[in-house]
Amino acid sequence: MKTILVPVELHELSQSTLQTAALLGLAFDSYLEGFTLSPALSPFMAADAMGTMVLYQEDAQDNGENAAKARQAFLDAMQAHAIPETTGTGKGPHFGWHAETHGDDFIGNIGRAFDITVLGRPGSKYGQPRGTTLEAALFESGRPVLIAPPEPPRQFGKNILIVWNGSTETARTIAFALPLLARADRVVVLTVEGSSVSGPDGADIVTYLNRNDIACEARSVELEGRGVGETILAETAVHGSDLIIKGAYTQSRLRQLIFGGATREIIAETTLPVFMAH
Repeated sequence: MKTILVPVELHELSQSTLQTAALLGLAFDSYLEGFTLSPALSPFMAADAMGTMVLYQEDAQDNGENAAKARQAFLDAMQAHAIPETTGTGKGPHFGWHAETHGDDFIGNIGRAFDITVLGRPGSKYGQPRGTTLEAALFESGRPVLIAPPEPPRQFGKNILIVWNGSTETARTIAFALPLLARADRVVVLTVEGSSVSGPDGADIVTYLNRNDIACEARSVELEGRGVGETILAETAVHGSDLIIKGAYTQSRLRQLIFGGATREIIAETTLPVFMAH
């Protein structure tokens, strides 16, 4: 994980997102590249009599000020962790800044040239990280995403919980996560009964990881009247986990939107960093 993309948007999770990105960069001596993510459109839109959107001169000024603040927040986070800026390849953790402001679609495109993208946990309120940003990274970049929790973590990746459900998405996510798993002190492969698709069981994944020199253990739990996401989050407390690894959207996004699903629930409720891929 030598290259990390860090879209920077000023919201209530900015500090945690930047802290999470910095800790990941320090762990792998990575290059971190930040850029200003365009803010969401205001829920109050002005239009003229013909229904055409009215843009004000102040908008450009506000966007410029937002970009400057986003850049400064990124620089402050890098400085707080003694991560230097560099224009070359560099050795050890280092960072660069992409001067232009971009929207969600840019993340899906440029993210293909990075090992991972770090984002804040999406919320439903205006001014919080957007679900569309996460979906652009997950579905368009072909790379994994690390979702930062609401509170800045002091560390993560020492005690990892893998959520195994037999799916292609989760198998791909585990493969992406091998560098993290190799550094962990403890790895638990969790299977929630009744939530898996056809595929290898948890013991098979433990064997696979053992053959990659990763010590781990399998655990299977019942729902006991809870949802899958709730059960998974409860297990993180049982094991003292500091990172969740999970494949994203084994069910379709539309189905999860209508009926709910483990991915959606974990994204909404997690207090831990979550490593996801699709």
